Amino acid sequence: MGTYENASGLSYPLTKMNFLVSVDGVTGVAAFSEVSGIEATVDVIEFRQGNAHSLAPVKIPGLVKHGNVTLKFGYTLDSAFKTWIQECVSEVRGEIPRSSVQIEMIDINGGAPNAAVTTITGTRVWVLTNAWVTKYTAPDLNASQSEVAIETVELAYEELIIPN
Repeated sequence: MGTYENASGLSYPLTKMNFLVSVDGVTGVAAFSEVSGIEATVDVIEFRQGNAHSLAPVKIPGLVKHGNVTLKFGYTLDSAFKTWIQECVSEVRGEIPRSSVQIEMIDINGGAPNAAVTTITGTRVWVLTNAWVTKYTAPDLNASQSEVAIETVELAYEELIIPN
C-alpha cells in the first residue's frame, strides 16, 4: 500500500508530503506543514558477573526514551487546537492536559503523481500517548516579507505506538 505501480511496472514511492495529525479531545483544525522528531531509543545496560569467563559485558535492554516531536503549522482561525496549546503552556494552569496524538502518512490515490484527489487511504501511523505541549514558538513577524507565518509546537510524550 506504500507504493503505486503504473502500467509499465514502475513503482512510485510514498511521499512525505501528505499526512494528517489529530489530537484526541481537540476538535479544532490546524494544517501542519512539518512533523519531525518521532523517535524511540532503548538504553543499553552493560553487565558482567564477577565470575564470568569472558571479559566482555553482557548487554541488556534498559529504559525506552523518546525525543520530543516538533509540529510546524500555519496560522489557524479555529481555536480548539490553540486552546489546547494555551492550557499546556499557561503559567496559570491546573493539570496539564495530556492527549493521544496520531500522525498518519497518507497515500492519496495510491501515490500516483498528478492524480485527482478522490480517496485517502491510511498507510503509516504513529501514535504518541500522553502527549502534551512542552514548547510553543510564535512566528517571526516581518512586514517586509511575504512568507507564511509558521508557528511551532514541541510535544513531549510517554510512549510511541506504531500500530501497523
